[in-house]
Amino acid sequence: MDQKKLEAILNGVKDGTLDVEEAVQRLRHWPFEDMGFAKVDHHRTIRCGFPEVIYCPGKTAEQVAAVFEKLAETGQNVIATRADTFLYEDVERITKLKGLRWERDARMIVLEQKPVANPVGNIVIVTAGTADMPVAEEARVTAHMLGQNVELVCDVGVAGIHRLLGNLERIRSANVVIVVAGMEGALASVVGGLVDCPVIAVPTSVGYGASFEGLSALLTMLNSCASGVTVVNIDNGFGAAYAATLINMKITGA
Repeated sequence: MDQKKLEAILNGVKDGTLDVEEAVQRLRHWPFEDMGFAKVDHHRTIRCGFPEVIYCPGKTAEQVAAVFEKLAETGQNVIATRADTFLYEDVERITKLKGLRWERDARMIVLEQKPVANPVGNIVIVTAGTADMPVAEEARVTAHMLGQNVELVCDVGVAGIHRLLGNLERIRSANVVIVVAGMEGALASVVGGLVDCPVIAVPTSVGYGASFEGLSALLTMLNSCASGVTVVNIDNGFGAAYAATLINMKITGA
């Protein structure tokens, strides 16, 4: 959509020949900014409710920094996933953006330009073991930056089921539960049989050889006998948090 078309839409709203709802529908498909190596989707928030998120692997520091700067111009908070400390240091040096920070445990770069105020609902993230924490932290930081109230319950795997039962009241308070587990991935089924809300299972690549870098946990979760359990890809804490946020916002009406 070029400037003339945008002016036509705005003038249509102004003179009453185009209602606001129709104008919004037309603007949902515009604009994106072509940077050559990337097409930055500035209207992701209008269509989907949240800004575009940067996936770092495969991108140079210069490319990540350039996309950060373009998204930052909108005044929104920006997050980038799967970044290491070296990438963060390079991006910070290149951009000099104020408010940029490194979430080490989550492996994320975050630009918080406006405070996340009054988080809504309740998402509880449950991990089977401490080794699952990087994926759980990715989910926690993502959900928080998307404006959600998040609680973390760590190291309550099925090898010591009493640990899970000791935290059951906290888990049952959730609108959505994210279960992060590697090894055989049994925790998602157990939690799914104890709660009355949606459960999003995240298999992790934690485990010895026969876990096949998360494939064993993935297949267990996909074959869960507990109703209400859905599954995202291996180590995809971001995807689980995004889906949980959408569910939580529908429940709370936020």
